[in-house]
Amino acid sequence: VQLQASGGGLVQAGGSLRLSCAASGRTFSNYVMGWFRQAPGKEREFVAAIRWYVGSTYYGDSVKGRFTISRDNAKNTAYLQMNSLKLEDTAVYYCAAGQVKNVYIRGQYNYWGQGTLVTVSS
Repeated sequence: VQLQASGGGLVQAGGSLRLSCAASGRTFSNYVMGWFRQAPGKEREFVAAIRWYVGSTYYGDSVKGRFTISRDNAKNTAYLQMNSLKLEDTAVYYCAAGQVKNVYIRGQYNYWGQGTLVTVSS
């Protein structure tokens, strides 16, 4: 399984970005796709996840109401729409996948993308 994250960049506070995570190598009907982020000097933290088959979504407290995760079955791609970005959203964002029971625990994800940098400026 290969995951390719893209869409990061520099954006002003209050702006929006959409990240993409293209998956290849297998079908994902029983998988969870998740996004995590890691800011300099901090632990990698859960951002959002989606159960591929049923479409159930989950969000970290810091992004609820601002970020939306979705997926395109035909393209085997997950998206993270990020609105109302804040300075504290600056981080490297990683997509991950796996047959996950607890979507909030990064250790349960088997596959990771390379990360894409999001920088929010004032």
